[in-house]
Amino acid sequence: MKSHPTNNGPSYVKVLVLAILGLWLVCAAANAEFRFPMPEFESGYKQPHVEMPMPARYYPVLDTVVLAASLILSAYLVMVRRSRAGLFALAVASVLYFGFWRKGCVCPVGSLQNVLAALLDPAVGLPWLVLVFFVLPLLAALFWGRVFCAGVCPLGAVQELVAIRPVQLGKPLEAVLGLGAYLYLGLVVLGMTTNTGYLICRYDPFIGFFRQGASFNMLLVGGIFLVLGVFIGRPYCRFLCPYGVLLRWMSMFSKWHAKIPPTACIQCRLCEASCPYGAIEMPTPEERPLSRREGARRVGWLLVAAPLIMGLGAGAGYLSHGFLSKLHPKVQLAERISGEERGEFKDRTIDSDAFHAGKQTPQQLYAEANAIQSSFAIGALCLGAFMGLVVVGKLVRFSRVRGRVDYEMDRGACLSCGRCFAYCPVEKGNCPTEEDHAHS
Repeated sequence: MKSHPTNNGPSYVKVLVLAILGLWLVCAAANAEFRFPMPEFESGYKQPHVEMPMPARYYPVLDTVVLAASLILSAYLVMVRRSRAGLFALAVASVLYFGFWRKGCVCPVGSLQNVLAALLDPAVGLPWLVLVFFVLPLLAALFWGRVFCAGVCPLGAVQELVAIRPVQLGKPLEAVLGLGAYLYLGLVVLGMTTNTGYLICRYDPFIGFFRQGASFNMLLVGGIFLVLGVFIGRPYCRFLCPYGVLLRWMSMFSKWHAKIPPTACIQCRLCEASCPYGAIEMPTPEERPLSRREGARRVGWLLVAAPLIMGLGAGAGYLSHGFLSKLHPKVQLAERISGEERGEFKDRTIDSDAFHAGKQTPQQLYAEANAIQSSFAIGALCLGAFMGLVVVGKLVRFSRVRGRVDYEMDRGACLSCGRCFAYCPVEKGNCPTEEDHAHS
């Protein structure tokens, strides 16, 4: 793994930001909800349902204006000003506004679930604010690349702030880890089609951090992501974010996109180690390890083998449907009740107490859980086939032989963070001489 240069801004500022975020995480852990079982009352008193207050009426309009303005500002900082410092400041502002003040809602990442729910059941309402937050970043990516990821998304921005010494992982490892985002996207779709619930909201590692209240386990996961983010740039964005998959697809067809040099590339190689996200494509060497004919032949074999790979994926998905069904609350509850009946647990949980206080029998619960597991079979099979198709796509991309004479951005992987701008001498007007090239 290659170490990433660290002169992309004042390092002491990043250390200070990291210290503040760490302190905030400790405070959030102290205020975590439901760390201890609720007290039980013999009088029959029931704990009231706690609801978050609805936002003020002007918040939806304000949020929309701020999101649109932030996307335009991010595009301006990337495409025109080419300012890494400006993007860093925008990331701080996004964490403060969309993160801590608005508590991570409404979030374009989570809005994916609302859109899916409305598509699967037209009777489910889709608030206009959720639709706007889902569509605007995708439209921005279609025009300017992933400027939403650059400094607008609070989940990505908080990881960007702590990325003090990120390292390069290498293309093969990037490709393997990147499968996680496609798998998460497939799981989200599977969860919505089986009424499992909103998995992104349930397992978001940073929402509890922004709200200073969540289960201790989720706060711990969020803390682990932030610690990893110091050395591995944006691990959640690159390897798990399901909305990032859609942004990647849009960005690949963007009308405009950030470029490393503002004009012609002089092949100085100073930008090679500047990107910790694996988004810089190097020029093709004169002696290519693979000719175009060999690449075309390999792609042809992959296309022929695609049905087999997808079939293997579908089989693996079907075999895992029992395990995947445990994401459903009903299946989890059925396993808990069954364990309690077998004496595996000495105490009860809030959910099992609520079940025993109801009218449903364990046998009825087990029958319902079995039906849910059966519904997961087809969905898991489709998920496995989808992952097989993704693997084929990645292998085809590695097999294609495309000539490049300059350093170029990988439009799908580039987060438009601006880290590479500071390393380009063309950017600063200080082009190296022939003597400098001889020593490089």
